[in-house]
Amino acid sequence: MKCPLRTRLGRRCVAGLLSLFVTAAALGADPQTYSVHFADTRNKALNEMLQGTSSLSALRKSAPVGPFSLIGRAQSDIDRLQTVLQSFGYYQGGVSITIDGLALDDPGLGDELTKKTAKEGAKVALAFNLGPQYHLGTVQLTGDAPPKAAAALKLSTGAPAVAADVLAAAERVRQALGEDGYAFAKVDPPHAKENSAARVLNVSINVNAGNRYRLGEIHVTGLTTINESFVRKRLRVHSGDQYRASAIEAARKDLLGVGVFTQVTVTVDPMPDATGGVALTFKFRERKPRTVGFTAAYSSDLGASAGMNWVKREITGNADSLTLSANVLNLGGGTATTGVGYDLNGKYLIPDWLTRDQSLQYSLGALKQSLDAYDQTAALGGVSVIRKLSRIWTVSAGFTAEREQIIQEAPPTAAESAALGCTTDIQAPAPGTTEPRCKYDYTLLAVPLTGMYNTTGLDSPLADATHGVRASLTLTPTFSVGKDSTQFLITQLTAATYVDLNNFGLVPDAGRSVLAFRLLDGIAAGASQFSLPPDQRFYAGGSGTIRGYRYQSVGPEFPDGNPIGGTAINAETIEFRQRVGLALGYAVFVDAGNISRNLSPLNGSPQVGVGVGLRYYTALGPLRIDFAVPVQRRTGPGVVNPDEAFQVYIGLGQAF
Repeated sequence: MKCPLRTRLGRRCVAGLLSLFVTAAALGADPQTYSVHFADTRNKALNEMLQGTSSLSALRKSAPVGPFSLIGRAQSDIDRLQTVLQSFGYYQGGVSITIDGLALDDPGLGDELTKKTAKEGAKVALAFNLGPQYHLGTVQLTGDAPPKAAAALKLSTGAPAVAADVLAAAERVRQALGEDGYAFAKVDPPHAKENSAARVLNVSINVNAGNRYRLGEIHVTGLTTINESFVRKRLRVHSGDQYRASAIEAARKDLLGVGVFTQVTVTVDPMPDATGGVALTFKFRERKPRTVGFTAAYSSDLGASAGMNWVKREITGNADSLTLSANVLNLGGGTATTGVGYDLNGKYLIPDWLTRDQSLQYSLGALKQSLDAYDQTAALGGVSVIRKLSRIWTVSAGFTAEREQIIQEAPPTAAESAALGCTTDIQAPAPGTTEPRCKYDYTLLAVPLTGMYNTTGLDSPLADATHGVRASLTLTPTFSVGKDSTQFLITQLTAATYVDLNNFGLVPDAGRSVLAFRLLDGIAAGASQFSLPPDQRFYAGGSGTIRGYRYQSVGPEFPDGNPIGGTAINAETIEFRQRVGLALGYAVFVDAGNISRNLSPLNGSPQVGVGVGLRYYTALGPLRIDFAVPVQRRTGPGVVNPDEAFQVYIGLGQAF
């Protein structure tokens, strides 16, 4: 419509158009808000598929539409949802969609929607008339399918004619052929023929298996610093082996797991090579040969720590690596520390030492820490052999030597002091105390033996486990040589299990609501409490055992309240972890445990800490902030070293 603007009639025309526009704006909401309700089909999988396929549901918030576009969106959903019903075997089923109780072809639906204001939402309802469910009739493979392919079909006459099951059967046939050496087999999409009278689908899948093949030439590309000889020695597949698709994929994953490649791909030549076999090409992308990382953590009992690590990979071209790390400890005056310390480490790792899946590691380190329990300065070194027995089992054995000096309060009795060669005038009392201290020099030789079990599917301790078990058992025979030689055996068991509540139908999403349990038990046999070096005793309290109590504060104490340590420990944790949105989460936990003077881990006074935490999930692992309080807080008259009201812990990765 055109209005002659230079005339009085034209001005009236413009005013009329403006009036129509204002009226339409007042009567019709654009975009049109709406809600969606799906009728229950009493089939959970079908319900989820219908809701996931519907554009009315998927685009409701992300792609707003006007009133008439809403009708078009609903109409387009009918064919889409009809296909879903057919995929579940309901070939005579129907889909009905109404908006505010009106059918989509109702002449008054447009007026009904344009009358709504912006605050009024339309009500979209979807109903389904399933009708009879079709079942499978005859199921057969045509072409030159070998017996193993037919065995993989696993479709039976009379089963519901679910399209996903039929497609999965065709994929199983293809995989079975690939496992049986038919490298170039072709499996056509399933062909279904409807028998409406009998309400069955007769399914046939045509197979062109071709010939069976062995592996031909194996090519390696993309290597720059890694030796090809190392890769070929590591390869799990070889020329002349029977072609098996799963073996090729396992070989690819194994090479990726070495840790020096960011990407490993394998391609299969489309035709047999000159040897008559199937040629493979492994292509690699190597990690950067040098990396630098930084770490930081904070807890109210130990203060802040900060560190840096430097990694040099591929030193000799055989995937060996050198890792150097330096950490500053106990910055910021934690409640369980008396000064700043350091932790320096160097490790050299040789993978596939003597045989595949066996590594040799050398280590050197220096440690200084000033704690309420003791002051320690130590130099240590060792060598260990790590053997991966399977995907879930790993064992290690090693030898370590440590030379250390420890200053700790003198034993409570003169007899114990004399037995340890400690006289009360060797060291002055620590600042703020009146108790004399003793200086001990130890040379410790140990042979740690460890077995590790891991079904979480995760290798990094920073990764967030949502299922499975992590457990380790370590036996450490130790010899203390010097003026007062002694020997003892330290046994320590740690275990954690993770339970996904989705497995029990308690929550809708997998991996987001997890119960985590931790167990720690240890015992030191062969030495008494005070003949055991202070750093070899067990302590509890802190993020690794009982949150809410300051580090090492749970267990036997000196008269001034400082920790002595014990010969046995047991500690348990139960923690509920819940993710919220894409990157956030929270945790609620209870920690409990005790330390005993003698060899019984269940003796002593158990302490309990409870708390809550926040999680921010990153690519490296969750950033953790925990706030915990001691349930049996020791305070008041007569308590020499009272517990704080709470403790705070900040770090990367879950508590366990």
